[in-house]
Amino acid sequence: MTHPVWADADAYEAYVGRWSRLVAADFVRGLAVAPGRHWLDVGCGTGALTATVLAEADPARITGIDPSAGFVAQARARVQDARASFHVGDARALPVPDRAVDVVVSGLTLNFVPEPARAVAEFARVVRPAGAVSAYVWDYTEGMAMMRHFWAAVAHLDPGAAGRDEASRFSMCRPEPLRDLWVDAGLRDVSVRPVDVPTVFADFDDYWRPFLGGQGSAPSYVTSLGEPQRAALRDLLAARLPIEPDGSIRLTARAWAVAGTAP
Repeated sequence: MTHPVWADADAYEAYVGRWSRLVAADFVRGLAVAPGRHWLDVGCGTGALTATVLAEADPARITGIDPSAGFVAQARARVQDARASFHVGDARALPVPDRAVDVVVSGLTLNFVPEPARAVAEFARVVRPAGAVSAYVWDYTEGMAMMRHFWAAVAHLDPGAAGRDEASRFSMCRPEPLRDLWVDAGLRDVSVRPVDVPTVFADFDDYWRPFLGGQGSAPSYVTSLGEPQRAALRDLLAARLPIEPDGSIRLTARAWAVAGTAP
């Protein structure tokens, strides 16, 4: 598992991190796990989902695993709760014994794993019988309005860039493929639900500035453009986005959350 474009935590926060925390809270509450359980957060990044579990679910402890040593270091610095620990590791070969945890979760990570089926098989291996296994990913096809507006503008100006669009790159981020991954791993009572959150930008600059951070497919595309092309894209977005009278831009973001239990 790798984070090929997520290396700068501040840029990630400005781009999608601030919205992912809203999804994490809804996701954790929806699992309704009893207090005092041992959680495993796979692909923990800088610890946003881990912090949410600590705040919402009262775990006995939670272990975060991520392939990025830099992200693990940031998670350790940001999450000071003694119940949390963080380690470098691969989702496809978790450094965790069989049936060692009560709950496995993964937030906005699974689509970046080269072999997601191997990762979900690992989730099923390390969870105890009747334990919960759940994950969520962005709905890049329809639900991420901030990205859909962006890529629609790119398609108008540069049709050859269509292959960079997350909707074409991450076909797994839909209910049916997610359900199949869980069922194929032997998990039971599998369900998939949407998690919708508001993404309200204070003004156009609040929307546009994160695309200049170079973190993620869309921002990396922007940084590859010359200044005239970048300005043309900016102007087209400014003309097309639904800007309110007060200057704000009110969009929504959707993630798909899949859940199942170990037999």
